[in-house]
Amino acid sequence: MQPKYRKMLRGMAKRKKRGPREWAVYILRCGDRSLYTGITKDIEARLLKHRAGKGAAYTRTHLPVELVYRELGKTRSEALVCEARIKTMPKARKEALLRPPQAPDTISP
Repeated sequence: MQPKYRKMLRGMAKRKKRGPREWAVYILRCGDRSLYTGITKDIEARLLKHRAGKGAAYTRTHLPVELVYRELGKTRSEALVCEARIKTMPKARKEALLRPPQAPDTISP
């Protein structure tokens, strides 16, 4: 993890104040198969902005985009920390995060 993110994460973890849990972290898959991570209060509205070319500069040049992951119910601080962690992951680990969990093998009697 990059030093600038470590310092930010440590500072945010020390804060005890909790705001409303209305933020979400999301990942988009872009037209070139790259991944974009962001935070928002309204995923549907943000996705529409990205698709219209009015979102982040990165997604404007990597259209089309599709929503592939979301985590709801976070405070703004929690969402920022989660976003920073995801952004520092290698792409293979992000791809693993997107896969649905495997069901355990069941044994019939």
